[in-house]
Amino acid sequence: MLEHKFKGPAFTVGIEEELMLVDAERLCLSPGIGAILDGLPGENPPGQVKPELVQSVLEIATEPCPNLAEAAIQLTELRERVRNVAARHGMLLGAGGAHPTSLWADQLITDGPRYAAIIEELGWIARQEVIFGTHVHIGIDGADKAIYVADGIRRHMPLLLAISANSPLWEGYVTGMMSTRTLIFRHFPRSGIPPHYGTWEIFSRRVELMTRAGAIADYTYLWWDVRPHPNLGTIEIRIFDQQTTIAETIALSALTLCLVHRYSRNFDDRKPLVEVPTELIDDNKIHAALRGLDSELVDFPSDRRAPAAELARELIAELRSDAVALGCEQELSAVTALIEAGTGARRQLEILEGSGSDQLIRFLCGEQGAQAAMLDR
Repeated sequence: MLEHKFKGPAFTVGIEEELMLVDAERLCLSPGIGAILDGLPGENPPGQVKPELVQSVLEIATEPCPNLAEAAIQLTELRERVRNVAARHGMLLGAGGAHPTSLWADQLITDGPRYAAIIEELGWIARQEVIFGTHVHIGIDGADKAIYVADGIRRHMPLLLAISANSPLWEGYVTGMMSTRTLIFRHFPRSGIPPHYGTWEIFSRRVELMTRAGAIADYTYLWWDVRPHPNLGTIEIRIFDQQTTIAETIALSALTLCLVHRYSRNFDDRKPLVEVPTELIDDNKIHAALRGLDSELVDFPSDRRAPAAELARELIAELRSDAVALGCEQELSAVTALIEAGTGARRQLEILEGSGSDQLIRFLCGEQGAQAAMLDR
């Protein structure tokens, strides 16, 4: 079987944010990752700044943190470091699920063997991946527990997407979707809602079969919405559109942490899982991508259908005891505020209608004038 590091400590939090590099004058994406990496100071605070497939995209990643407060501090410092270097090179740092107007065909691919292999294999599919997501890692103390949690949390992926939807535009076009990013990434193989694996042994066998057959180099080429990450000893939730503010990222991370805590507790209590068919969860996911919190979703494992916002409030109420146990009641409560305010996608459409695309891009880049204009509306 695969080697793993699911040895704890449990419920550590690591957060990865994919961010935009934006030309400060033209407001289009800028291929500036090289300048960012070269310009970072030698003495760095905790966390990492890393390249991605496209040169106008970068990733910031916290270290495994004991709590959400520490993760928020690291994210804030990481964004500020990158923003300062970007400013010296005529760039802004943006945060959203997709750039509102830039064209994927104009983007340059980052040098590196992994990226070259992906482009060689997937070509046009991979070149379109000019999208931005948030990934949340939660520490797990046990391999079978990791699979149980991943299997259980699958059914919640569409609801998490509905709350986080933040990409209503693509190449200057209002797509009619709250999460256009979801459909762009859907072209990738081994993406979307994962299978129900059942045990660590079954997961290991399937990964080993794919690697022996040459389908993948290793398990990190399984780009599921939620996946076990053996080398890190975490469950990684990958469903979220990138959020514009750190407060929104932390709120969604709190919801993720509480869900993982709940399913971990269910595993310890030997509660059986009800397997929800992948195709049913995927149907929910499409509705969530289309309408965000305005969608109606099936409340699995029942056949009840309800508004996503209602299901989200119910889930938050159900997880309050987990938030108390983890000490993140305030961060979980912030999800309620996010629901009441509406998704990032809804906010983007309001700014676009009232102020136009340039002001929208400046808003995503945290420019004070754009932020103030939105508050005045």
